[in-house]
Amino acid sequence: MMMGQGFLAIWSDVPVERETDYLHWMTREHAQERLAIPGFRNVRLFRSTSTEHRRFFILYTLDHGGVMASAAYLARLNNPTPWSQRIMPILKNFRRGGGRVEAREGRGHGAVIVPLLAHQRPAVAPVQFPEIVARDRIVAASLLHSDAGATQIQTGEKQLRSHDHGFDMLTLVEALDADALRALLTDEAEIFEQIFAQDGTQSKLWP
Repeated sequence: MMMGQGFLAIWSDVPVERETDYLHWMTREHAQERLAIPGFRNVRLFRSTSTEHRRFFILYTLDHGGVMASAAYLARLNNPTPWSQRIMPILKNFRRGGGRVEAREGRGHGAVIVPLLAHQRPAVAPVQFPEIVARDRIVAASLLHSDAGATQIQTGEKQLRSHDHGFDMLTLVEALDADALRALLTDEAEIFEQIFAQDGTQSKLWP
């Protein structure tokens, strides 16, 4: 993910008894479906380290922010697969936003990540990114700006979910391990560890 590229970020909670079904859907169908859409480059799936819930964070890299409102993407959103129709209603505390990477410092990707919304503390501004990335075992910091108009387009898939929320700005800090992030965190922040990743070149056979 580089400055100027597009992104799509999604959080959701999954009932414990449906976690395996969700993970199979994500890794065996949904990721491939999304990455077959022109403009989707890769996907990374993270799971919260908290034991209080089963919360997942999905991060897609897009060619540019306009992919969010592209005809090809909207066609998929308006024609969810049977498996997607089964999964979408069970997702709780759903938050979704997509747009443009406004700032980025560092190289590569870390195994753990903390997403900070604009209302969370400590606030992390792009001017602080070089200092943050210079810390031990911190890999990268990014500022993502969501396009509300594209994110809020009403689609068939969106209608399957209840309490669908968006966001304006998102800061991502990536590290080699969770201990490296804890000095930056407050009780509001949550650490996620990567459990799956796929590149778009692996999805050319969909559907």
